[in-house]
Amino acid sequence: MFRKGFKLMIAVFLLSSITAGCKASEPQSNITVKQKEAISGTIIAAGSTALQPLAEKAAADFMKQHAHVSIAVQGGGSETGINQVASGSIQIGNSDVPVQKVLENQKSKGLVDNRVAALAFAVVVNSGVNIENLTTQQVQDIFSGRFTSWKDVGGSDAPIHVINRPVSSGTRTIFEKTLLRDQRANDSIGTIEETNMAIEQAVHSTPGAISYLAMPYLVGERKDALKIVKLDGAEPSMNHIITGKYPFWAYQYMVTKGEAKGAVKEYIDYIISKNFEQRVEELGYIPMTKLKQ
Repeated sequence: MFRKGFKLMIAVFLLSSITAGCKASEPQSNITVKQKEAISGTIIAAGSTALQPLAEKAAADFMKQHAHVSIAVQGGGSETGINQVASGSIQIGNSDVPVQKVLENQKSKGLVDNRVAALAFAVVVNSGVNIENLTTQQVQDIFSGRFTSWKDVGGSDAPIHVINRPVSSGTRTIFEKTLLRDQRANDSIGTIEETNMAIEQAVHSTPGAISYLAMPYLVGERKDALKIVKLDGAEPSMNHIITGKYPFWAYQYMVTKGEAKGAVKEYIDYIISKNFEQRVEELGYIPMTKLKQ
């Protein structure tokens, strides 16, 4: 009787050891898969059309890795995105500028600026304009309405057609701050287009046109659609931004209401991760790892 009980105890002990060993040796990849499956939720991001291409590409890649996460990316402008996230109607407000540039301190309370990349903007002209370089002063003279012909800046005797962004645009805010030195562009001249996509099309189709555009709309297949003008001899390159030669650039923000959590945090972390860094550069942005924050 004692022998039978002893054998039973040994068998139970061996079975427990085998079970524990199996759990301890569970492949790490299986744990990772379970963690990925645990991430779920619906995210709506809206706002800056300058940040939109990056947000869309990152969303598509992220959703392939996380089947239970749904991300929709919309435009509308930086101010729209910040106001919508402040109201709680969306989870992420994409913006070219920090919250405080759009909302007063009291209204911006609780909103968090999450830097996800940096971005150069370019002054662009229609391909028929025979100008390669403009000084900062010449840009100011054109957008104030003081210069109305390309001959005023060394070009041909042809009218300048100014195309601007609306005052709610974060890109316009950066343009006025960095190139117009905090002066307002003259809205009584030229025309206004709501988005980067509309600017691209308008400058391409309008003789004598000049405007400003985010670099992601000037790479890849779009590279030769418009002419990029140098500013004080400098091109909108990563090197010129890092060395301080090119002023027309800004950080890009994904604004959240409170600290990002859950799927929203994982999505933002993915964008600034090493795994996505190459994609960021291919899309015309500058990864956060390349700049001093």
